[in-house]
Amino acid sequence: MRFSNSNCKGLSVFTSKPSRRARRGTTRRVVATIIGAAAVTLMLPMTAGAAPVTVIPGLPPVEVPEIPGVPQIPGAPTTPKTTTPAPEPPPTTTETPKGPAIPNVKTSTGWIAMADDATHQITWWHNGNQVKTMPISMGSDKHPTPNGVYYTKEKYRDMYMDSSTYGVPVDSAEGYRTYVEYATRMSWDGIFIHAAPWSVEQQGRSNVSHGCINISTENGKWVFNTIPRDTPIVVRGTIGPDYIPGS
Repeated sequence: MRFSNSNCKGLSVFTSKPSRRARRGTTRRVVATIIGAAAVTLMLPMTAGAAPVTVIPGLPPVEVPEIPGVPQIPGAPTTPKTTTPAPEPPPTTTETPKGPAIPNVKTSTGWIAMADDATHQITWWHNGNQVKTMPISMGSDKHPTPNGVYYTKEKYRDMYMDSSTYGVPVDSAEGYRTYVEYATRMSWDGIFIHAAPWSVEQQGRSNVSHGCINISTENGKWVFNTIPRDTPIVVRGTIGPDYIPGS
C-alpha cells in the first residue's frame, strides 16, 4: 500500500492492488456461478409442468409471467395454456303423448280403450303405448251409457239398429230404425261403437245417442278393421248407472 497526494486540498486518496488470494476468491465465485447456472439448465426439463421461474444463485426463485408476443427462451418451460370447454348440449327427452293414463284392466289382445265423458274422447292403447284418440258422442241424458268395463264382441260391416230390440216400438216417440256401418258390439243388450256420420258435429262436444258410442265413418272403419274381439273398453264419467258385465 501507498499514499499519494491529491490535487484536492486537505484530502488524500487510499489506493491498493488486489492481492493474489483475493483474485483466487473472485475466480471461485465466478466458477460457482457458472456451475449453478448449468445445474439450473439441466433441471429445466424436469420442471416442464411447473410455472416458469428465473433462478439467480444466492437468491430465491422468482416467477416470471408469460408476456404475449415475447418469444420464449430456448429450453425454458412454458406456462400451460388452459381453455374453457364448450358447454354440453342439454340432454334430449322423448315427449310422452299427451292424454289420460291407461286404465288398469286386463287384456288378452294387447289393446285397451277408454271412453271419457268429461272430454268426449275415446283413447286406444296397444301394448301400453297410446295409439289413437278420437272424438265421440255417447248416450244422451235420457239414454246415458252405463259406466264400466265392456269387451268387444262380434262385428257388422253394416246393419239396421232397431229400438224394438230393447222394448221401444219403432213408431213411438223414442223409437228408431237406423242403418249404420262399421258396428262393433260392446254388450248383448244393444250397446255398440259404430260409425254415425249424422252426429259428427256433436262428437267431441256433447252426447246425443241412445247409449251407443258414436264415431265418424273413418274412425268406425279403423275400429272395425283394427280392434280384435275381447278388447276391453272402459266407459267412465257418464251420468248413467254401472254396467253389469255380461249384460
